[in-house]
Amino acid sequence: MKNIFKFFLSSLAALMILFSSAQADSIRIGTEGAYPPWNAKDESGKLIGFEVELAKWLCIYMKHDCTVVEQDWDGMIPGLIMRKYDAIMAGMSITDERLKTINFSQGYADEVASLAVMKGSSLEGMSTPAGISLTKPNSDAKKALKTITAALAGKTVCTQTGTIHQNFLESGDVGSVDVRTYKTQDEVNLDLTAGRCDAALAAAVAFTDYAEKSGKDVVLVGPTFSGGHFGNGVGVGLRQEAQFGSDSALGKRDAQLLKDFNKAIDQARSTGKISELATKWFGFDASM
Repeated sequence: MKNIFKFFLSSLAALMILFSSAQADSIRIGTEGAYPPWNAKDESGKLIGFEVELAKWLCIYMKHDCTVVEQDWDGMIPGLIMRKYDAIMAGMSITDERLKTINFSQGYADEVASLAVMKGSSLEGMSTPAGISLTKPNSDAKKALKTITAALAGKTVCTQTGTIHQNFLESGDVGSVDVRTYKTQDEVNLDLTAGRCDAALAAAVAFTDYAEKSGKDVVLVGPTFSGGHFGNGVGVGLRQEAQFGSDSALGKRDAQLLKDFNKAIDQARSTGKISELATKWFGFDASM
């Protein structure tokens, strides 16, 4: 049985090598298309957003032909591992947990998280610092977490499934919260405005973008969160070269892609392109 399995893997790898060699300069980049302003779709169904535009420029710098393809969030990492695409640009934060499964480029943008409520909520009066880091929480951060824990007691908090935001809410850092999860951020926004959530947690810009475009009275409350469960910025997700052996053609290609993306991000940063695109889509410079 082991020999048959090894034969299957070697045959699969050989087929993938042939496919990859034929399209050596062609890269497929997976994105969700449902997390504005990071990535979204316009009325015609065309993929748009900060990362869609940034992907185009990174590919120009790398001198690769690229195609950005849509993938549901919950299948994003499995799709990368199964080689449905070569990279992920989907507002995916670099975390220790994800690094156990995939590689990341250097970060290209900060993604601070925030709680959001409807205007008039009792949670609006929460007194906390403007922002806290959970990498090594200081006394102010610890005090803020206690304040949030008390405020969210007995409340329902909505968030997207399979995200750093869900992980944080279920970590115990803010007590035992009633967490309600959804497949997309759009569904989170709709249930928040419909009153089925007392609060919601996501990237701060996801809420401000929704409030601006929908006209709904969604407001941010409490501090913004970074570090710890929230990772170390957003980067390009890539396969670990050891998946098919670091000395295999596929492994070497994946390792080279990591180098190419890092070099392209350096170039996009030095030319001001990341800052330009971040300001266009977020309204401020979120570049790293």
